[in-house]
Amino acid sequence: MKMKSVPRDQQLHRLRQRYAGRGKQGKGRLLDELCEQWGYERKHAIKLLRPPSSLPARPRERGAPPRYEPIHEVLTHIWQNAEQLCGKRLVSALPLWLPHYTRHFGTLLPSQQKLLGRVSAATVDRLLADQRAATVRGLCGTKPGSLLRTQIPIQGAVWDQRQVGFLEADSVAHCGGSLAGDFVWSLTYTDLACTWTAGRAVWNKGAAGVLEQTRDVETRLPFAVLGFDFDNGSEWLNWQLIHFLQQRRRPVLVSRSRPYHKDDNAHVEQKNWMWPRQLLGYGRLAEPHVVPLINAVYQELWEPLHNFFLPSMKLRAKWRDGSRWVRRHDVPQTAYQRLLASRQLGDKQRRRLRDWYESLDPFALAQQLNKRLAPILRTAT
Repeated sequence: MKMKSVPRDQQLHRLRQRYAGRGKQGKGRLLDELCEQWGYERKHAIKLLRPPSSLPARPRERGAPPRYEPIHEVLTHIWQNAEQLCGKRLVSALPLWLPHYTRHFGTLLPSQQKLLGRVSAATVDRLLADQRAATVRGLCGTKPGSLLRTQIPIQGAVWDQRQVGFLEADSVAHCGGSLAGDFVWSLTYTDLACTWTAGRAVWNKGAAGVLEQTRDVETRLPFAVLGFDFDNGSEWLNWQLIHFLQQRRRPVLVSRSRPYHKDDNAHVEQKNWMWPRQLLGYGRLAEPHVVPLINAVYQELWEPLHNFFLPSMKLRAKWRDGSRWVRRHDVPQTAYQRLLASRQLGDKQRRRLRDWYESLDPFALAQQLNKRLAPILRTAT
């Protein structure tokens, strides 16, 4: 005797009734059963078991919860002065900026302080979503230097990223839409371990100018330089710079990346946006008198603002899951925090860094930055 089959629509109606009356674990078991029996994908099964369109579902609330509206203005002020950080970095930056907030914008209410202490990164992103802007890209001006390629080895082994003192360096062209003629270049130096970053400007990236600025950067770093890695550009691959780095009592380990492999210098490549591009944009700077103005901004404002008050994330692990890469980052920290946590500085160096940090006001740095940038950006075309 044949069993009478139940139509599919009736089975789904019964399953919907069972699904609506179950808890989270019961719904999960019912979905597993449905997918195994009929071969559905899980998302499709969830849609089938939801109430029909004739029964309107509860409207979904979008955007940040209303309870965080009292801190929207506070977050906006900090976000605008902190170079428009993402939510994860901004949440870590709040303890560094809030002690200076009252001096510039007034006293915070206890309820606001409580909300700022527990706001999540996702809520911060939702609150500031309508204020973000798109960016553009510039040109690459690296010209290969061929004379020293055989003398400077390609970096084969990965440097110890727990040891402070290994630098990566790169150059950025402020050429506008054409690499022809003379214009300003920015040089970026970043440490692999603590992410401490410094920037300088040169005219036409000549060997003498690059050497002068590299020497100045080394004298101002709070740690000794142990290694120096760069790309194959002629501004780095020259005898003047190599002699400066290696003709000393303790020679600096020098290496270069593979040609046309930007990932070899990934640490400094990602700083090109955070330093020269975010500060000076993509216009053409073709006036030599702005070079000392840019260097003053880099040294006196941009460097302390980034290294002491703008946290960054470092990649902790990466693995492949099917067709996509999964990345996990550590908790955002500033270069100053990473440098103190490394315990690789002497007592005198630590005291000097703390005194420097305590003398700074991030809001004052941001306000001075806007004033000092105005005469520089007026020359951009």
